[in-house]
Amino acid sequence: MKNIIPSYVRVPVIFAIVFMGMEYFIDSGEKPAFIEYPMVSLFLGVFLFLLIAIEIVISAVDSVTYQLLSEEQKKQLEEAQSLPFTESAFYKNIMKKLTRSKAIEQEADVMLDHNYDGIRELDNVLPPWWVYLFYSCVVFAIVYLVRFHIVGDYTQKEEYEMAMNEAQKEHEEYLIANPIQVNVENVEMLTDGVSIADGKKIFGENCIACHGANLQGGIGPNLTDNHWINGGGIKNIFTIISEGSQKTRLWLLGRMLYNLEIFKK
Repeated sequence: MKNIIPSYVRVPVIFAIVFMGMEYFIDSGEKPAFIEYPMVSLFLGVFLFLLIAIEIVISAVDSVTYQLLSEEQKKQLEEAQSLPFTESAFYKNIMKKLTRSKAIEQEADVMLDHNYDGIRELDNVLPPWWVYLFYSCVVFAIVYLVRFHIVGDYTQKEEYEMAMNEAQKEHEEYLIANPIQVNVENVEMLTDGVSIADGKKIFGENCIACHGANLQGGIGPNLTDNHWINGGGIKNIFTIISEGSQKTRLWLLGRMLYNLEIFKK
């Protein structure tokens, strides 16, 4: 008989959900849990075997049951299965279970005796989908509580440090794979006409709002004098553009506060 979700889709999906759940909840370091812990591999293998065995049994039962049907019953079954999914009995049963609240036409069945200035109160049930979602949140909260506050898994600080170490490692690998990457050690000043034109275009797209069209400054400092907040030279300029500067941030904060004082006056 026809299934809503074929077994060749259902089995991998169920197995993948269980597999990802175990990988998430079992801390095995850098290695996958099924490699670090042989018992996990054994459990997954047994689970997959049982899934396939159950699917084979269900398929055999369906086949035998279908053969026992009369021709009229087979015809009715095929007609029912040929209906669009939204009109199938399976879909209607699911929607009925997820929306068990009474319809407007049935409000009289759940009307309470309370009456305040003509306002009546219904004793309708919460939508089951909301209840299931609430229960799921409770289960998640319990698992989270046990994992991080009772068992004592990694803290937020440790998670942050692991993420920073991983990011640093990825950054180093990227620099190794891209040796021509420009950095503060190998940056050079380009004075040819094409590079100057490209720089002018980049300045107009990203810098003009703060430094002005004529480099006269505004929100940001002017770039026409010989006074440098963070030091001159191509290396210092590259560092300021790529990483920012504490002095610049403090200068901008002071400028903003100064503008606020002027506005108050």
